[in-house]
Amino acid sequence: MAPRRRKPKANVNGWLIVDKPSGITSTGVCNAIKRLAKGAKAGHGGTLDPLATGVLPIALGEGTKTVPYIMDGQKIYRFTVQWGEARDTDDAEGEVIATSDVRPDRAAIEAALPQFVGQIQQVPPIFSAIKVDGVRAYDLAREKQEVQLEARTIQIDRLDLHSMPDADHAVFAVECGKGSYMRSLARDIAVAVGTVGHVTALRRIAVGPFHEDMAHTLAKLEDTGHIGQDSPELLPVETALADIPALAVSGSEAVGLRHGRPVALFRRSDTDRVDAYEDGDVLRAICDDITVALVRLEEGQAKPLRIIHRPPREEIATASPNTEGANDVDHA
Repeated sequence: MAPRRRKPKANVNGWLIVDKPSGITSTGVCNAIKRLAKGAKAGHGGTLDPLATGVLPIALGEGTKTVPYIMDGQKIYRFTVQWGEARDTDDAEGEVIATSDVRPDRAAIEAALPQFVGQIQQVPPIFSAIKVDGVRAYDLAREKQEVQLEARTIQIDRLDLHSMPDADHAVFAVECGKGSYMRSLARDIAVAVGTVGHVTALRRIAVGPFHEDMAHTLAKLEDTGHIGQDSPELLPVETALADIPALAVSGSEAVGLRHGRPVALFRRSDTDRVDAYEDGDVLRAICDDITVALVRLEEGQAKPLRIIHRPPREEIATASPNTEGANDVDHA
């Protein structure tokens, strides 16, 4: 009996922005989208806790090559703190480990916030995916083992008191860099105002170029029954690279990049293309408004880091001499 052939994965490339519902993991959302896309390669641009809602960018196909640039992007959150109870998870899903009768007023809260803006040191929650001696911290915490995590330097660009629905709750708005935990921020703000607290609601408003007004509910996407290259919800791969400066390349240079060869930039005419940049800068090589690759400037050359392949109908119709026998490589 002949072995069964595996069905080929769908050729779907781009970004799908999901408005993640509460109660499901980010991996669960990613797997749901992967099924809708008939097994296309998929990955998400930044984990959200099961409790959290909001912007969860899902990369498909060639979009997965741009995930690191989304992970490095600016993030905007809104979260609610409940004063008076500390929990082991630093959110509403954990067990109460301390209580306090102190309820801070607006003046006390606003006076404490400046110390949490800029580059600050933050200890991640013990219920997090950080590894301790090769084991996830949350696995150790669930087994009631002692977990000691080191403080990390993070960047908080903006932290505002959004509202105070009642004496027990406060809502905050945050703009921050990667690696910032809102649960830790809530915990530390509570201590700074003389009480304890935990997160009861968390919503991500934006990640890099992706904002909540671009997001689709998971229920709506599942109702469609299918995600393909022509789906109106699918955004181009380039959407994730909007903040990366563009470097125009010729057709022959584009073909060379696709085959893993750097573009030499030694001619005087190249000055206009790269004069504003420095060695080490990452640029987006484009030809005829199509992104060909992500490149890094090194010693007068644009060296390919990531090759962005296209569906056949979108391939750049150019030829280059001396391409015979060249290997198409993706420099990770």
